[in-house]
Amino acid sequence: MKKKLHNIIERAVKHLGISLPEIVIELPKEESFGDLATPAAMSLAGVLKKPPRKIAEDIVNAIAEKDVFEKIEIAGPGFINFTFSKPYIYSELRGLINDRSGFLRADIGKGKRIQIEFVSANPTGPLHLGHGRGAAVGAALSNLLSAAGYKVEKEFYVNDAGRQVKLLGLSVFARYNQLLGIDYPSPDDGYKGFYIEDIANTVIRNYGNKYAEASIKEAGEFFTDFSYRLMLESIKQDLKEFGITFDTWQSERELYERGEVAQSINDLKERDYIYEDGGAVWFRSTAFGDDKDRVVIKKDGEYTYFAPDIAYHRNKVEKEFDELIDIWGADHHGYIPRIQAVIQALGYPKESLKILLVQMVSLLRGGKPVQMSKRAGEFVTLKEVIDEVGADTTKFIFLTRRPDSHLEFDLEVAKAQSAENPVFYVQYANARINSIFSHAKEQGINIEKPDDANLSLLSLPEEIRIIKKLLSYQMIFEGAVIAHEPHRITFYLQELAGMFHPYYHRHKVVTDDIELTKARLALCEAVRIVLKDGFEILGLSAPERM
Repeated sequence: MKKKLHNIIERAVKHLGISLPEIVIELPKEESFGDLATPAAMSLAGVLKKPPRKIAEDIVNAIAEKDVFEKIEIAGPGFINFTFSKPYIYSELRGLINDRSGFLRADIGKGKRIQIEFVSANPTGPLHLGHGRGAAVGAALSNLLSAAGYKVEKEFYVNDAGRQVKLLGLSVFARYNQLLGIDYPSPDDGYKGFYIEDIANTVIRNYGNKYAEASIKEAGEFFTDFSYRLMLESIKQDLKEFGITFDTWQSERELYERGEVAQSINDLKERDYIYEDGGAVWFRSTAFGDDKDRVVIKKDGEYTYFAPDIAYHRNKVEKEFDELIDIWGADHHGYIPRIQAVIQALGYPKESLKILLVQMVSLLRGGKPVQMSKRAGEFVTLKEVIDEVGADTTKFIFLTRRPDSHLEFDLEVAKAQSAENPVFYVQYANARINSIFSHAKEQGINIEKPDDANLSLLSLPEEIRIIKKLLSYQMIFEGAVIAHEPHRITFYLQELAGMFHPYYHRHKVVTDDIELTKARLALCEAVRIVLKDGFEILGLSAPERM
């Protein structure tokens, strides 16, 4: 509908001898205002030196294809509201049924290359719910952009160097000795939880008491390497169970081994963004708006955490993607200015990297906080939640709020088989439609070509609302792509299911009137097509029965 209206307005404006650089078309805030609206007249008021309502009248009078509309109204200061005619929306519905995803999606990306880096959890413990939410957002965004014609690479950055990984090895080494009956103290700031004991037991099964009473100097490298690799495999397995895959896994260690960390500092030095002060080496990030310069090499000659991040982002930009997207936990907000400074210091525009922040998740059970985990020791793991409520439910609930807003995840709600559970409500709409088609087949009704139905029989107000909702999916899809907001698809699916279920309860689809039945089956098929398209983008299954 949007493309059709855009072309109509463009021709009308051109007929008036006016040029508009962009024709904005939007969904009205209220259904009663019409199907689509444009503020084009208000955009032209300053240029034409005329009241916007008068310009709106001129545009409406210049529209040649008025038969496409049931009603055109000028509202407020100069909005033009359009209500499409029933014959037009029936023809569009037929197009949706015939072309399916070809009708619903738009080639916005046109083959442009995008890299999306997400999750990138330290391999020092199990994934928590914050990681899971980031995974759901990153995967859905990747699917969304791929569906819109972008070539997307999904990357996980493995923080397998530095103090935290060494601390993991030390924690496992201590527990290993303790399990062998040796009095060995755990590090004060070490990692806890049964997973540390699990790794230590794995070492014992494979190596026995080989490292008993060895010094940390002798055994430290082995325990660090063994522990983080085992932890990384566990993370990969949890993500696989969550339905999340990556194209590349970039190791921090490899950046050091290839000399990229040292080279990135040298590159910045050649650009005059590196200097020495007080025995340390600094990056001049204030040149790009950061609140202070950042140390990259400490007085003792060791690199800071920031140094490999410089190398990693240099590695990214040199791959010449058209766009880079990093998805971080909200606790990394303060890190944004220095990374944007790195991008600019390397000679790339600030806009070439987009950073999306994902807020943390509060886990509830029956409205009360769930705080402890038997497995992790300090937090409930993503795997524990998936095992209890399922991957689809977990993923969908993570996507029921904007990523930058706090999310409460209630396990009891997630298990409910009712409208209270958003993913059940949406998936049940698809399962219900499958059941309707099975019933129709049992009644001997030919359902091979639902698009052959007489769609004009769909005249109930609820049916017209559902059709218009289906036809608005194109705009929701386009808006989600441009804004990088896959949760818009989640919101839409909930609204569509919220229209379909009451319609089903009020009106029989399979009736004694065969022609009406075919028309309603066609409507159901269109709903199913759109639901499945949304499920595919969000990474959900489409169960046939529930």
